[in-house]
Amino acid sequence: MHIGIPKETKIAEKRVALTPSACAELVKAGHTVHMEATAGIAAGFPDSEYTKIGVKIEADAAALYKSAQMIVKVKEPQKGDLQNLTKDHLLFCYLHLAAEPNLTAELKKIGLTAVAFETVEKDGKTPLLAPMSAVAGRLAIQLGTWFLHAPRGGRGLLMGGIAGLQDGRVTVIGGGVSGTEAAHLAYQMGAHVTLLDINEKRLAELKAEYPRMELVKSTPAAISDALKKTDLLVGSVYVVGKRAPHVVSEEQVKMMPEGSVIVDISIDQGGCVATSRPCTHEMPVYTQHGVIHSAITNLPGAVPRTSSIALSNAILPYVHKLAKGEWDDALMKGVNVQGGELKIAL
Repeated sequence: MHIGIPKETKIAEKRVALTPSACAELVKAGHTVHMEATAGIAAGFPDSEYTKIGVKIEADAAALYKSAQMIVKVKEPQKGDLQNLTKDHLLFCYLHLAAEPNLTAELKKIGLTAVAFETVEKDGKTPLLAPMSAVAGRLAIQLGTWFLHAPRGGRGLLMGGIAGLQDGRVTVIGGGVSGTEAAHLAYQMGAHVTLLDINEKRLAELKAEYPRMELVKSTPAAISDALKKTDLLVGSVYVVGKRAPHVVSEEQVKMMPEGSVIVDISIDQGGCVATSRPCTHEMPVYTQHGVIHSAITNLPGAVPRTSSIALSNAILPYVHKLAKGEWDDALMKGVNVQGGELKIAL
């Protein structure tokens, strides 16, 4: 199969879907891999690393899309990408269609088959979402603590670790991969961490690993109690393929201390905080009700080399399967659009 790797066109997106080592395996398996010129350079992979293992470099996006049967990219197609996609393409990338009704309509109109990384599901888990969720969780704490600094408009707090001083308070809603990584890093920094989740079994698992962490069954009342004393809130609620529920209302945001920070990782799926709206790496924050908000839709793009390697490692086995026409149950769950029809409930 002819596999194409385009250059990402979303604002400030520097990741590349497949690294040179992944491409080498695909070439070895008998596939022809095409890549748009300089697609990997921002992630630390120059064209020369691809050409030396047999990847064909295409001069521009139009040539890349024309040469490929399967398009493997990181983020959802932007306007320019849509102009190059045809009904004969197989698209494999993050889509997050629950938050993208216009994109959904465009993909249906094109008539191609679109498989979303985030809805590929195996044994009740989302293996292609997990690596970026882990990165996003850690970045949420790094970003949030930066904006807690007084020069950024924050409360002027250090998370913890100073003897005799009260630790900063971090609240994480959602105990999945991203939420757990966020809580773990905040915990290591010495913060007082409260993690809320609706799954009591998950809370019990976390209690065994983090005895000092406050683990609470998520209810509106419990969230309100936590937010009144929260310095940094990380929203990490995810329901496979669905729009994220608003588990934090605008009234609850108003309860938070002035200068506190919200980082909403769930923004790819619409956001789990009522006052969240999409941000970019160039304009990462805004303030509402005295609370600093950040909801960057491609947060892992801030560390493109780390993210590209992690993502490439995760998706490679599935790229092999798609290229060979081996549609297992996990990949079938990933089909979002096919033949002009929406295949998942949003």
